[in-house]
Amino acid sequence: MKRFLKIVGYSLLTFCLLIGLYLLAAFILSRMSTPKEQVADADIPIYILTNGVHTDLVVPVRTEQIDWSTRIPFSNTIANDTSAQLLAFGWGDKGFYLETPTWADLKASTAFKAAFSLSTAAIHATYYRQLQENESCRRIMISKSQYARLVKYINDSFKTGADGMPVKINTNANYDRNDAFYEAKGSYNIFHTCNTWANNGLKSCGQKACRWTIFDTGIFYQYRK
Repeated sequence: MKRFLKIVGYSLLTFCLLIGLYLLAAFILSRMSTPKEQVADADIPIYILTNGVHTDLVVPVRTEQIDWSTRIPFSNTIANDTSAQLLAFGWGDKGFYLETPTWADLKASTAFKAAFSLSTAAIHATYYRQLQENESCRRIMISKSQYARLVKYINDSFKTGADGMPVKINTNANYDRNDAFYEAKGSYNIFHTCNTWANNGLKSCGQKACRWTIFDTGIFYQYRK
């Protein structure tokens, strides 16, 4: 019995140390930034937007590069508001998105599957008429060539059908009247979260980003005013 308790104790200690190292690495690497590309023609506004946990990348609905409404139709939302000027993209675990409208609804099985890449991913797309810059929303100006790379990054994150279009998830789990869910590539895990995806999106278009982050706080630390 004594030997068993010792094994359990060492196992718990090892687990706690690993969690501590994980959180320490997440904190340190999120405070270290990648360099920003310097360009002279940064005239396209994008935004980073957080709900306090999760970061979205927000882009104009229409530019010279792309009209997102042709790939993410307004009609896929309940409101079908064609006057929206901005479109937010968030990548994450499909189970979290569709089965966990609030933290009170979180199931242990959903959390376990998400943590260990046992679930599939989804993209949450939300239309906005406008956004107000504040502590939860930061505007970033990028060039046309940088935006083209971000467009590719976002497009490459979708699973597409035979027609090449993003595959809409038919669900009633919408957050409001202006959003829809789509099948996405990859899988969520403790090393690649929704915020890691957003951070990698910033890297893809040459913007300041964390070396690595799992939390939204790391991304917004890089854009403190």
